[in-house]
Amino acid sequence: DALARLFQQRSQARIIRFEEQAVPRCHFDDLDALLLRRFIKPDQGDVLTQLGRLHLLEQSDGEPHPTVAGVLLCTPQPARWLPSVEILAVAYAGTRNHPNEQIDAQDIQGPLDRQILDAFHFVRRNMQTVARKPLGRVDYPQYHLGAVFEAIVNAVAHRDYSMHAQRIRLFMFRDRLEIHSPGVLPNTLSLDSMSRLSVPRNEILASLLSRYYPVDDPSLGKGYLMDRRGFGVEMILRESEALSGKRPLYEVISDLELCLTLYAQDLSALTEAVSKPA
Repeated sequence: DALARLFQQRSQARIIRFEEQAVPRCHFDDLDALLLRRFIKPDQGDVLTQLGRLHLLEQSDGEPHPTVAGVLLCTPQPARWLPSVEILAVAYAGTRNHPNEQIDAQDIQGPLDRQILDAFHFVRRNMQTVARKPLGRVDYPQYHLGAVFEAIVNAVAHRDYSMHAQRIRLFMFRDRLEIHSPGVLPNTLSLDSMSRLSVPRNEILASLLSRYYPVDDPSLGKGYLMDRRGFGVEMILRESEALSGKRPLYEVISDLELCLTLYAQDLSALTEAVSKPA
C-alpha cells in the first residue's frame, strides 16, 4: 500500500487495485444472470458498458473478462477461480479449539452476499439465547446480533483477496466469538484509529455492497450490507461491550490476519432464574 501511494504521487497514474484486475480464466458467460440483475439499469447503456463502469468487467486480450470483484459478486462459486474464497465456521461446546468439543461446522461458499448471510445465520443458530416472561417474552442473546452482522460484513468486505490459501475463519466458543480475516490493516490505519477512520481495502466491493445490497431485516438497523458512513467498528465496540461488559478485542496475528474477538454475555444467572419454579 505504501509503494502504491508513492507510485501514484510520483507518476500521477492510476494504480489498479487487486479487486479491479481481470481474471483471465473467467469469461462473461460464467457470470450468473440473476446475480447480475441488481447491477443492470435498462436506461443506462448496454450490459457490458454498465458492468465495466462498475469495475465488474475489464477488457483483457481483446475481450471482456470479469474482474476479481465481478467473480466475487456475480458467480455462484467464486472459489472456482479464486481458491479459498470461503468462510470456515466452527462451533465448539467449550472454550478451546478441540475436535472433540466441536458441535457444528460449515464451509460457507458462494457469492459474497450469500456468504455474509450464511455466516450470520450460523452464529444465530449456534449461540445461546435465554428467554424470560415477566410481562411478555424478553430474549437475552449471547451477542448483539447487529454487531455480529457488522463484524462479518467487515471481514468479507475488507479481507485481502490477493492472499492465496487463506480463508476467513469463524470460531464460536462457549465464552467468545472469533473472526479471523486474512490481511492486516491498510497501512493508513492502526488498531487505535480504526474505530474513527474508514479506509476500505477493497473500495469497489465496499461501494457496491453499500449501494446494491439492501438488508431486509429491520432489527439489524441497516439499509444496506455496508454502511457508507464508516461507523461500523465503533458500533461493534459499543454495542458488544454494553451487552457483555467486555470490550471486543482486535488483534493483528503474525502480520497475516486480523482477528476480532467478541465476548459472550454471561447468561448463567438468567438461566438459573428461568429454571427456578415460580
